[in-house]
Amino acid sequence: MKKLLATLGAAVFALLPLSACGESSDGLTTVRVNEVTHSVFYAPMYLADSLGYFEEEGIRIELTNGGGADAVMAAVLSGDADVGFCGPEAAIYVLLGGSQDVPTVFGQLTKRDGSFLVSRVDEPDFEWEDLKGKEILAGRKGGVPAMTFEYVLREHGFTDADINLNFDVAFNLMTGAFEAGTADYCTMFEPTASEYQAAGKGYIVAAVGEAGGEVPYTSYIAKRSWLDANEDVAKGFLRALLRGVQYAQTQDTAVIAEHLVSHFPSTSAQSLATSVTSYRNIDAWVTDMAMTQASFERLQDIIESAGELDRRADFNALVDNSYVKEVYAQLS
Repeated sequence: MKKLLATLGAAVFALLPLSACGESSDGLTTVRVNEVTHSVFYAPMYLADSLGYFEEEGIRIELTNGGGADAVMAAVLSGDADVGFCGPEAAIYVLLGGSQDVPTVFGQLTKRDGSFLVSRVDEPDFEWEDLKGKEILAGRKGGVPAMTFEYVLREHGFTDADINLNFDVAFNLMTGAFEAGTADYCTMFEPTASEYQAAGKGYIVAAVGEAGGEVPYTSYIAKRSWLDANEDVAKGFLRALLRGVQYAQTQDTAVIAEHLVSHFPSTSAQSLATSVTSYRNIDAWVTDMAMTQASFERLQDIIESAGELDRRADFNALVDNSYVKEVYAQLS
């Protein structure tokens, strides 16, 4: 992925015009957001939409599913999306590839891995050491979910000989492959994990995020040129998100679920409430959307440990917390 993004980042700006937000006839500015996947893990963003917080800022978000961080970053670089929502590792790869229009992280939403480890058999006394010699579907090689999982295993004393991660199945196909008989374990996000367990197909045995600790897992990324041209829009976008975060962390989960149904029409409100509870229990969402340098360096530790980083990126060259800080100052 890092080679693909570096190549695209070096070439795309000579070929395509800069993207810009478009104002519609109703006066709302459309912001095209390409998300890495569609999951209750990102509930605060969907709440900001359903509760009208974006609209109150004069914004309409147009969501598309990239199906992976590499595709999200490609959409941002090509101008097909104004804002990318994915792990900052995708921006790191482009920055180190020498892009002339640096993809800039301007806000963070989640602070730990949002996947849960699902086993084929009930393991009430599960320990991470039980995974030795077992095959695990953990995501695409080079993606943060897979790298975080591998990092957790190494933290529990696993060596390369002990780690058996299957990287051959695309992220959005892992659950189907697991159900068809591939691997002994599979990592799943909510609401998939809870629904899978409720259907009697498997058992949630661990939360990867609890074991992996805090990292800047998913963030909002835009080209520097877009941020410079749409500063007020970016700040309004963050204000709406901050209200969504507060709502997700403080309101009754059943009420939250009712506001999420429009974004997950095929999922029951009960399942959505269960998923929100799962993410609250692992403290998944940030309270401060400004990324810290310490968490950024820890993310690079994880990427280095996976053998996916030749050299480290400079925090200040990639992250701009000024928008978040100004919004917080206005709200305080």
